[in-house]
Amino acid sequence: MYGKSIKINRWLIPLSWLYGFGVGLRNKLFDWGILPVEEFDIPVISVGNLAVGGTGKTPHIEYLIELLQPKYRVAVLSRGYKRKSRGFVLADASSTAREIGDEPYQIKRKFPGIAVAVDANRRRGIKRLKELQPDLDVILLDDAFQHRYVSPLASIVLTDYNRALHLDKLLPAGRLRESRHELSRADIVIVTKCPADMKPIEYNIISRWLHLFPYQHLYFTTLDYGKLQAVFPEKAPALELTLKDLPATAGLMVLTGIANPRPMLQYLARYHAPQEELQYPDHHDFSSSDLAHIAQRFESMKGTKKYIVTTEKDAARLRSAALDDSVKQVLYYLPIRVRFMQHAGISFDEKITDTIYKNRRIKRPRK
Repeated sequence: MYGKSIKINRWLIPLSWLYGFGVGLRNKLFDWGILPVEEFDIPVISVGNLAVGGTGKTPHIEYLIELLQPKYRVAVLSRGYKRKSRGFVLADASSTAREIGDEPYQIKRKFPGIAVAVDANRRRGIKRLKELQPDLDVILLDDAFQHRYVSPLASIVLTDYNRALHLDKLLPAGRLRESRHELSRADIVIVTKCPADMKPIEYNIISRWLHLFPYQHLYFTTLDYGKLQAVFPEKAPALELTLKDLPATAGLMVLTGIANPRPMLQYLARYHAPQEELQYPDHHDFSSSDLAHIAQRFESMKGTKKYIVTTEKDAARLRSAALDDSVKQVLYYLPIRVRFMQHAGISFDEKITDTIYKNRRIKRPRK
C-alpha cells in the first residue's frame, strides 16, 4: 500500500515548523530574484527528490546515461556525499569511493567512457566540466533539486512509493527537505520503487494525492534485479544466478548500508529467506570492527554453500575495505535496473531526448 512505511516523530513537529520557515524563506528569495540563479548554454538535467534518503536516484541517473550515451557526450555532476576530498574532482580510472563518493564511483565504474565529477558548488562544477570537456552535450546533476543556484533545462523529482509525500513532514519530524508544495518546480515526477503488481486504481489514487499541474509529467517505475555479480571477481567464482536460482540449502547473509533496503529485502523474501540480515546506516563507512563482526556472523551461519549478498552501492565501498579473502570469495552484489511501468518508458525517453535535441549547442547529435 502506498506510503506504508511513514513514521513521524510527532514531538519534533515544532522544530519542523522552524525548519520549514527557514527553507520557505530561502525559496522565496530565489523566487523573488534576490538570490542569483544561473543558466548555462548546455542542457542540464537535474535529478533529485524532496525527501532525504533513498528514492533511487543512482539507478535513474544510470537509466538516463544508457538512454543518452549512444548519441550524446554525457557528464554526471554530483556533490559526492561523504567523500574525503574537497572542491572539484574529475573522476578517472584510479578514483576511489573515498575520494568521490560511492554513487559517483559506481557510475564511473559502470560507465568509464563518460565524465563523472563531484563538487558541492554545482555552478563551479558545471563551469569546470565545460572547461575540461568542451565537447559535452548534456550534464546530469545528481541530487540537485534543492541546489537552486542552477536553473536546469529539466528537473526530475523522485518520490518513493513506500513514503507518500502527502503523509510526510518536514525535517526533523519527517524526512522532507522542503514542503511538498515545492514539487511544483519539477517538470517530471517519478514515483519510484513501486511494486511490480501495482493495481490500476493505485495509479489514479497516487496521481490525485500528488496534485500535479498540467505542465508536469508523472511516471511510475519499479526495480528489476539481475544476476548476482562478484564484488571481487578475481577472488569469487562467477555465479550467473538470480536469487531464485540459489539452492534451497544455501546459507545467505544480506549486508546493506543504504537508506531503504526494504525493496531488496522484499525481493529476497520471495525467493530465498536469509539466515542473517546486517543493516547499517546509509553511506556507511565500514570500520575494521564492522568487518570483523560481518566475518564472525558469516562464519557462524549454517549451509554447505554460503554467500553474502549486498547492494551495488555498498559494493562500491566494500571494494576498498580491508576484507578477509574468505569474505571476498563469497561476496556478491545484486544489480538493479529501473523499469517504467504502464509501458511509459517510450514516452519518458522521447520527452528527454526531444528536450535535449531542441536545446543542444550543436547542430545535430553525435553519431
